[in-house]
Amino acid sequence: MQRIKKGDLVRIISGEETSKEGIVLSVIPKKQSAIVEGLNIVKIHQKPDQKNKNKGGIISKEAPIKLSKLAIVSAKAPQGISKISYRIDKNNKKVRIAKKTNTEVVVGKKK
Repeated sequence: MQRIKKGDLVRIISGEETSKEGIVLSVIPKKQSAIVEGLNIVKIHQKPDQKNKNKGGIISKEAPIKLSKLAIVSAKAPQGISKISYRIDKNNKKVRIAKKTNTEVVVGKKK
């Protein structure tokens, strides 16, 4: 089940860029990965293209990161990282809840 959504503030928990934070730009459910703003930057060598009028050269862009290496950041949690559960609120809507703090997860909110 996918618990990370577009706009969430996440932290990388393993790999080269451990403990860096960023906002999720997009989620790719089929590959179980997400693209995070400013993290996992790769350089791509691109050829010039006449149709799209690209000059070519070396381009830097974000590459996908596996969802298992990401954790949602909760401002009230001691370490900032929290697991996610779901609850039905008063309006019969399904809401994401941070397990450590028992508070609702708000999309796109920085510390």
